[in-house]
Amino acid sequence: MVEKLLEEGDFVAASGRSSAALRNLEWQYDSKFLLLDGNLSNPLEATAAAQQIYYRWGALDCLIINAGTSDYLASDVSAATLFASLVRSNLNAARYCLDSALTLLQSGNSPQLVGILSRYSALQLNDPSHPPGANNSLTGLFEAHRAALAAQFIDMTLIAALNRNSPQTSASVTPERWTAKSAAEVIVEHLPKRQGNLVLEALHQHDLWPLPK
Repeated sequence: MVEKLLEEGDFVAASGRSSAALRNLEWQYDSKFLLLDGNLSNPLEATAAAQQIYYRWGALDCLIINAGTSDYLASDVSAATLFASLVRSNLNAARYCLDSALTLLQSGNSPQLVGILSRYSALQLNDPSHPPGANNSLTGLFEAHRAALAAQFIDMTLIAALNRNSPQTSASVTPERWTAKSAAEVIVEHLPKRQGNLVLEALHQHDLWPLPK
């Protein structure tokens, strides 16, 4: 998605710890690209990232929070612990990014928040019988901000797999073999439409967020 946005002519700031691919883009696009090499689930580092954007451009037109991965844990960690860690890590990062970037968005041109969830990062912490909220669900966190953002003329688009319990659309959604490249192209194409929800149903999650072999 970073590559696609840069190809479209946008100025892009992207986070990614020790990412060689992003460092190559930094060299290729120079002043149009800002690498934020930090851990956004740390509130101090999220604040520092926002400050870098402020010093470079002074504002932010679009904040994209891509909550799909988590820190790699030991192989003997249980699935429940792994998913809880993934959801908690992305919850914290999303919350700190929103808090840190709000002033930048308020200064932006037709500002927009975009949240991108994988089927796993959209899972709910704790008892799933409890209603989703800002403290136990990424979906709940984003939805809790939707009205307040709209009052500040900041549009929000939530991109996720279909939620069977609370469908985001009444239309039939066919699972597809999405890759990071094909999904990025569709998402970037739809950004100007500012849809409230965009559903991408993937056949295989690892095609979107591949783990190293």
